[in-house]
Amino acid sequence: MPKKDGYFENDEYIVTYAFGHLFTLYDIEKYRDDYSPNEKYLWKLDNLPFFPNEFKFGLTNDEGVIKQFKTIRTLINRDDVDIVINAGDSDREGEIIVRIILKYALKTDKKICRLWMPDQTPKTIKKELAEMKEDSFYDCLANEGLARTYVDWCYGINLTRFSTIKARTLLRVGRVVSPIVKAIYDREMAILKFVPRKYYVLSSKEKTNGEEIELVSKVEFEENELDKINALKDVYNKEKAIVKEITSEEKIIPPGRLFSLSKLQGELGKKYKMSLDKALEITQSLYEKGYVSYPRTPSQYLSENEKGKFKEIIESFKNLNVDIVFKDNKQIFDDSKIESHSALTPTYKIPKKSDLTEDEYKVYKVIANRFFSVFCREVCKISRTTMQINLGDKEIFKLSGDVILSKGWTNFEEREKKDKILPSLKVNDEVNINFKPLQKESKPPKRYSVESLNNFLKNPFKEYKEKEVDDTVLNDDSLDVKAMFEGIELGTEATRSGIIKNAITSKYISLKDNVYHLEDNGKYYIETLEKLHMILPKEKTAELGRSLKKVYRNEISIDDSVDVAKNEIINMIQNAKDITLPLPPRIFEVEKSSSLCKCPKCGNIIACTDKGFRCNNSMCKMALYYDNKLFKTLNVKITKKLAKEIFTKGKIELNDLTSKNGNKYSTILVCDYSNEYLSFKFTFPKTDEKK
Repeated sequence: MPKKDGYFENDEYIVTYAFGHLFTLYDIEKYRDDYSPNEKYLWKLDNLPFFPNEFKFGLTNDEGVIKQFKTIRTLINRDDVDIVINAGDSDREGEIIVRIILKYALKTDKKICRLWMPDQTPKTIKKELAEMKEDSFYDCLANEGLARTYVDWCYGINLTRFSTIKARTLLRVGRVVSPIVKAIYDREMAILKFVPRKYYVLSSKEKTNGEEIELVSKVEFEENELDKINALKDVYNKEKAIVKEITSEEKIIPPGRLFSLSKLQGELGKKYKMSLDKALEITQSLYEKGYVSYPRTPSQYLSENEKGKFKEIIESFKNLNVDIVFKDNKQIFDDSKIESHSALTPTYKIPKKSDLTEDEYKVYKVIANRFFSVFCREVCKISRTTMQINLGDKEIFKLSGDVILSKGWTNFEEREKKDKILPSLKVNDEVNINFKPLQKESKPPKRYSVESLNNFLKNPFKEYKEKEVDDTVLNDDSLDVKAMFEGIELGTEATRSGIIKNAITSKYISLKDNVYHLEDNGKYYIETLEKLHMILPKEKTAELGRSLKKVYRNEISIDDSVDVAKNEIINMIQNAKDITLPLPPRIFEVEKSSSLCKCPKCGNIIACTDKGFRCNNSMCKMALYYDNKLFKTLNVKITKKLAKEIFTKGKIELNDLTSKNGNKYSTILVCDYSNEYLSFKFTFPKTDEKK
């Protein structure tokens, strides 16, 4: 298909594209009747909370975005275009991105169809093109997506502004990010406050027939009970330890389930210390190349109407001597456990190693190996032996160990539970013993890993206990499936990675060696929000999530869902309006003579320093230094007057500049305070305005 400027075209189709979100919701100030894009507006408490009568979107102020939107608008309004196909990502976000573009670009009614692609192989694209439904079929999905967008805007813009003004430092507050940071904060506080419990048990480690056999008593004694444990030690050591019973049974070890996105991210974090956003980025790349199915799926099951497709995929791999076979059971195919997309799998399009980057190859292997494990021809069979040793009538000890009889899926993936070889003993053999007190210590809770945090976010009401798992039985996932359908998870598969990345960028948390840590900024963030009562408890978050799912099921309207959020936000702001907070930490004192003006971002003070001008709040990055590269290139000296104009007016007019060609010109630099650091955009006055 020949490529043109911003699109591709042949005799049958025109294909164009967007750069993600071309449109964003209006900021509060844009709803003002007297709004001017050249005016600088300060955040104020007197217009909070704010909820528009109608949510409005505006085109992102970016040259490339504006140009591409004009291209899309021209193409879809051509007289020879009969049908417009929405081929956005097959999820809520992809649905509303394209719908919003069409809302503002399409000038006349035209038939709109939806291309819904579980993967991007040529075969699937042709099949889905032939079976397209009208876009209205996905109205419920779009409505849920819009409701989420509106609700998150209401939370983010109202609570961020309110808490930032109150705290006098920028605090990024959101419906999902705050509970995520709070979970990591709570775990960190639990670790800091943890007082280890020291206790004693009796332990024997003696050799019998040349093999060391460890027996540990289940009876525990406190630190101050050494007399009691020593007395019991003497009793135990007078007894004989006899092998009373040895039993063996064959068991089948099932493979893990296919991957949802979050389960894949957990596995990649554990195996390669890969962050959530990197795992998603690489999986998305494999999807766009047609090698794996749609990545942002919350399901670990396959759709029952896709059995034919997976038979073909299995045959493709069998031709490469992969020992797998089609299996039809409810542990693999189950429509009742799928929301919109099947689990992540490879497609029939199989890459060569040379086709992939090193990271793509790692991710593809993990996805493919899980697929091979699930459809492995040979079962993983073990012989599990249990040895019962009786210490007279005082205590019974049980030792167990596994021996693999057939490797099955462990040819593709490692089994987490390692084999334990039992000592070579027979029934009635005596085991040598010498019990001694062994001091033990209770352990603090572990920090969240990528995997354990994802588990928590998928179902914040489920308790995940660290205990020995019987791997002969697949874990019960009914609570997780229920949480998915009810909408009580924190974030979605599509949004969670970006939200956590933003929390890391804001220095609230950090990810080191697959473990999340709380940063100083995060501690201040949570403790400040707690003072303002601005953190939603998980019960309230779940209530909001349920209302969004009700929109999807067409049980309530978008407005009904937004009203639930509005009421909560109104109550939160009302309850916090009279709370006064102390100055945020690490705000250095500024002498009056060194004070330039208020910081336009956080409301603190822009101070004059030897290097230039910077905010006195160390958490705020607003600064303009004398060695600024842009001003050096323009050959403009940064003075106190110029800096003050930049920080107070939000723009500066520069005249008599010289271009590379030696021509004189003027420009207006417009400040952008929305990013972490101060940035500028060039605007050029018209000739008549200049005169």
